[in-house]
Amino acid sequence: MHEFRLGLVINPYAGIGGSVALKGSDGPVTRQEALARGAKLRAPERVKTALQPLLLFKDRIRFATAAGNMGADVLRALGFAYDVVYTPKNTQTEAEDTQAAVRALCAEHLDLLVFAGGDGTARDVVRALGEQQLPAVGIPAGVKIHSAVYAVSPAAAGKVLRALLQGELTTLRSADVMDLDEEAYRRGAVRAKRFGELQVPGELEYMQAVKIGGRESDELVLADIAADVIERMDDDALYIMGSGSTVAFIMDELGLPNTLLGVDVISRGAVIAQDVTGSQLEALVAEARAVGQRVYLVVTLIGGQGHIFGRGNQQLTPEVIRMVGREHIDVVATKRKLQALEGRPLRVDTGDATLDDELAGFIAVITGYHDRTMVAVEDAEGSD
Repeated sequence: MHEFRLGLVINPYAGIGGSVALKGSDGPVTRQEALARGAKLRAPERVKTALQPLLLFKDRIRFATAAGNMGADVLRALGFAYDVVYTPKNTQTEAEDTQAAVRALCAEHLDLLVFAGGDGTARDVVRALGEQQLPAVGIPAGVKIHSAVYAVSPAAAGKVLRALLQGELTTLRSADVMDLDEEAYRRGAVRAKRFGELQVPGELEYMQAVKIGGRESDELVLADIAADVIERMDDDALYIMGSGSTVAFIMDELGLPNTLLGVDVISRGAVIAQDVTGSQLEALVAEARAVGQRVYLVVTLIGGQGHIFGRGNQQLTPEVIRMVGREHIDVVATKRKLQALEGRPLRVDTGDATLDDELAGFIAVITGYHDRTMVAVEDAEGSD
């Protein structure tokens, strides 16, 4: 059974200025004033509320977090397994501690990042993540919550997290990170600015399985999926196109010949190898990497079974998959196809148990144009 790897970062001073009429918590001076006025740290307790529903899955979760009240204290109190990957230098943490903690977490191969704070904390998370597209869930704990990356309450965040761990289909969306100028806010002026975006589960108010509407006709949805993949294609990259009808539709949209039950390779808008073997593919990928060419893999799942590796595409050897890297694998499928799994996870059975475990976790499946759905992936052991 796969162990989910979650990251947790708490801004313990988030919201500390609210109860004592300071209209925010940004900056060390404000925090010192809030403490002097008798304010209490409320963020850790809000995180406990959000994480309570996850206790049912405690044996399947291991957290990576920061020391003390930035995460470890809460996880220890609740009984979760965790590893401390960052320790702040000072007791009173600042924005740079949040950023440093998130950067440390990025090296931990997380399935999901959980953070607690306000708009300033969300800004720090965006800044630290940079170009990394790590799905995140925000637990609201600040005075100002204008960013769309937070759940409406800690309890709602808990429902989101529980649904993800239960394998419910969850659409990913890009959500804006906004923040106010606190000095202007204290003077009565509201000045909001966009600072970036995070990938978050859709419908943070509550969680439900992704609905299949009337528009979920195969041809329309496949066209949307193809449009998304094609729009992001890099002319200078190498693309491995896996077998199956969904990938075949993408090839048709590109105007290229396709091996329905085989694997083809394209580069610069042309097919450079058809129906390749595993050894041929390993050589092509190694050659591309040797000259600095990026390599991407587009695969779909077997309907009814959910396998994305190890069934009908053994040409995608463990060596090929490792050279491509998890972050360059695009899984494409309609939501109807995912719903047909009835909550079962996607499966990987590459023949390499270590690789299977590395591939397990959450993956964002391309289910439409600019539409992603979070789905759990389990290794071969999980299929028992």
